[in-house]
Amino acid sequence: MKTYDEAIEYLYARLPMFTRDGASAIKKDVDNTLRFCSELGNPQQQFKSVHVAGTNGKGSTSHMLASIFACAGYKTGLYTSPHLVDFRERIRVNGQMIPKDEVLAFVSKNLSLIETIKPSFFEVTVALAFDYFAKEQVDIAIIEVGLGGRLDSTNVITPELCIITNIGLDHMNLLGDTIEEIAFEKAGIIKPAIPVIVSERNEEIARVFEQRASSLGAPLRFASEELNVVNTKQGKEGLLVDVLENKTGIKQSWTMQLSGLYQQRNLLGVLTAVDQLRFQGWAINDSDVLNGLLHVQENTGLQGRWQTLSSQPHIICDTGHNEDGIRAVVSNIKQVDYSRLHIVIGAMRDKDLHHMLPLLPTDAIYYFTSPAMPRALPARELKAAAAKYSFIGLAFDSVSQAVQAAKDNYQEGDLIFIGGSNFVVAEVLANNE
Repeated sequence: MKTYDEAIEYLYARLPMFTRDGASAIKKDVDNTLRFCSELGNPQQQFKSVHVAGTNGKGSTSHMLASIFACAGYKTGLYTSPHLVDFRERIRVNGQMIPKDEVLAFVSKNLSLIETIKPSFFEVTVALAFDYFAKEQVDIAIIEVGLGGRLDSTNVITPELCIITNIGLDHMNLLGDTIEEIAFEKAGIIKPAIPVIVSERNEEIARVFEQRASSLGAPLRFASEELNVVNTKQGKEGLLVDVLENKTGIKQSWTMQLSGLYQQRNLLGVLTAVDQLRFQGWAINDSDVLNGLLHVQENTGLQGRWQTLSSQPHIICDTGHNEDGIRAVVSNIKQVDYSRLHIVIGAMRDKDLHHMLPLLPTDAIYYFTSPAMPRALPARELKAAAAKYSFIGLAFDSVSQAVQAAKDNYQEGDLIFIGGSNFVVAEVLANNE
């Protein structure tokens, strides 16, 4: 194997991928990851980490924390998934993507091991990330769970702190049909005596986390019990959020570059996590938090979270792709002044459209599409499902055709929103470069 492109093509072609193949690509244990890491010298034990799980918000939370740590002067690793445009987005140190030659060297060196263990694409990616972070001697690595938690490949680390963000209905075919079952899977990242932060207390599932944490002697904090958002306002630099500390009555103001209204919920988890990490000896001051929140995109390369792609035409994209994610997107759309709303939307076959579609605006013009991958729901099937809710629109064979049609129909004062799936947004970002 002589080039980076050959290495990536090998990983894509030979290994099962959830993003492409769906549930059949999931290995429901961490045995492969443990074996792979053992052969690598257990790199996951050679750096400190924070583990982040959740249905929605785990990616944003991970990027915000990575940005804050970097601003505090720590050499910071960040592992997230899936990538949107470049495979190397998944593995970063201080915001810089893993070099292509590092990917090539890892795959080439471990080719026989990969052929022997037969891991999934995700398992190889996790092992690569851990190996790279260990070599780079990062001070801390923020590790985002891929799917679920208990059986996720990332769940072989012993972190400084566990964070669990919003819990909602998603991937029910893999994680369970009820919110309690899904919470149980997410709670699987909780480790003996390791502090855990849950961003939002939900009385339906709070006991799941309380019982798991209690049984393992893990200190548990619910961020929404300690902090309260008292005011939000969109400003030039982002979302201005006033947060009240319930115990002391102290109010602090934060400006978030990630300006989606739903980010205020993630903020409470991040601030509580910072407080806990300070208690554990990490030197993070308020100016580090301020700068970290204000420069997430520059510090980490995050894309696709209520991201403005252009102002004329006015185009915004967001990767929200389940019931709670769509609900948050719709709340954001309501905050925008526009004459007409154009929505370019696609979805995966395994998404619960019955819960998602009724949340979408009925007064929009829809452009149904399908990203270029096997898991994608054909645009015409999505259109047929949406017709039950009286949505008006046309189906397009490709994302680029759907976006172009929306642009052709755009008039000054309108808004084009693009979303429904990570992979719809990914194609748009790739074409927007």
